[in-house]
Amino acid sequence: MAVETPGKLRSSQITEGTERSPNRAMLRAVGFQDADFLKPIIGVASGYSNLTPCNMGIDVLAARAMEALREAGTMPQVFGTITVSDGISMGTEGMKYSLVSREVIADSIETVCNAQAMDGVMAIGGCDKNIPGAMIAIARLNIPSIFVYGGTTKPGHYQGRDLTIVSVFEAVGQYSAKKIDAQELAAVERHACPGAGACGGMFTANTMSSAIEALGMSLRSSSTMAAEDEEKAVSTGEAARVLAEAVRRQILPSHLLTRKGFENAITVVNALGGSTNAVLHLLAIAHSARVPLALDDFEAIRRRTPVLCDLKPSGRFVTTEFHEAGGVPQVMKILLEHGCLHGDALTVTGRTMAEELRDIPPVPPAGQEVIRPWNEPLYAQGHLMILRGNLATEGAVAKLTGVKRPRTTGPARVFESEERCLQAILAGGIHPGDVVVIRYEGPVGGPGMREMLAPTSALIGAGLGDAVGLITDGRFSGGTYGMVVGHVAPEAAVGGTIALVQEGDSITIDATAGLLQLNVPESELARRKASWTPPRPRYTRGVLAKYVRLVSSSSKGAVTDGGF
Repeated sequence: MAVETPGKLRSSQITEGTERSPNRAMLRAVGFQDADFLKPIIGVASGYSNLTPCNMGIDVLAARAMEALREAGTMPQVFGTITVSDGISMGTEGMKYSLVSREVIADSIETVCNAQAMDGVMAIGGCDKNIPGAMIAIARLNIPSIFVYGGTTKPGHYQGRDLTIVSVFEAVGQYSAKKIDAQELAAVERHACPGAGACGGMFTANTMSSAIEALGMSLRSSSTMAAEDEEKAVSTGEAARVLAEAVRRQILPSHLLTRKGFENAITVVNALGGSTNAVLHLLAIAHSARVPLALDDFEAIRRRTPVLCDLKPSGRFVTTEFHEAGGVPQVMKILLEHGCLHGDALTVTGRTMAEELRDIPPVPPAGQEVIRPWNEPLYAQGHLMILRGNLATEGAVAKLTGVKRPRTTGPARVFESEERCLQAILAGGIHPGDVVVIRYEGPVGGPGMREMLAPTSALIGAGLGDAVGLITDGRFSGGTYGMVVGHVAPEAAVGGTIALVQEGDSITIDATAGLLQLNVPESELARRKASWTPPRPRYTRGVLAKYVRLVSSSSKGAVTDGGF
């Protein structure tokens, strides 16, 4: 039975009347029958790819969604979106394409859905940039939409401990510091990633899937399911039915992507101890949804939100254990009970968040240590802190989980790229008390704002995680922890103060005061600025050159579609 949609379907532009017969002929070739031209056309944006474990199970989910959408009286049409693997490209020139891929994904979904006048879209993604890329497109399109996460991987195991991809990066540092031998390094690498799904800690993919659940754009509990478990496929079928109903009722992303919705997402990210990348991505999604959101909003929410979950990378547990303990719904119910969430925010089901959480107990289950009760938080305040000072007048982002020394002042060790810094760390050239500066890695300077998992993990592996500070205009992987500050803005390539730092300068990182300061007189900084010249573009053609011409500051979400 066809869904009864109020008013005309968007797809009627290409399916209605004899004057559209060439259009209908094309659709007949892909399986449309006479009655199908009266049904809503739903796009299924599939991020399937076998180049990364994060996405290699998505074809199964897309097939389940197509079947359920047909049963719900719609006509689904599947199309592909790209993905790149951050874990594979990490530490290489290829990582410059990671954040750029977010924009390509968003543009591709917007392009197909508008070109084919689709009435709704289900986006299925598994890797770090699939999720925000899809959500940016959904916000732009503002047609009934739902996001389906491809799912997390299960942990690897070696010598009685759980492994994730970060275990391998840290093992490289341990090996360089002669803490483990080559045999153990190889064993960790072989066991870390056992199968399909996104990296298994509360890294960027799992952080963003959780944030999207908190926004109400995906189904309850779906953000932490394992990719290989049957419940993931079952949930995908249910998401298809919910989307068909959203088309009928015209529940739009603009009804969900509100100020209250974004505040809920930021609150949940802090409660989980999630990735710094959530700041960048939520700013970008809010920009596309035309919802005012700024770095200062993240700081205000952080101060009133405790960290309730003990999750990797700095904690003890992986995402599958978090799911078994109650996952995002359990955390949201605790937050709701204590006035930290907007219970009246709408979800894609048409119910409010409070209604979605009605049957969840207000305290976490006994006998587990993954989710803490309200009165026993891991940290009293959130961990994603916004720092400012003469080194970051627009702001920078620090991640405080696992940090034992929230304040440090030390001599700058300046590197013009991630590779040069990593070489120095692995060669033993970085010492306790140093403040490492990696610059010209921002949205423009990189270009593409590479993640710095390799050097930060090498520091951890070498036992320097608590003894060395690190700042960069680039990003960090969700697997990073320690005294690290990223997203420094303005970035070096546009003349930010980070470009003026010289070897040996005194730098203060003070997470208690929210300060990132270069301890050099203003007169000296003015002298250095007068002699500074912008670097020549590293790319003059292709997608990276286009990106440089369009991209905004990281403090605005590093967006490329104007209006900033």
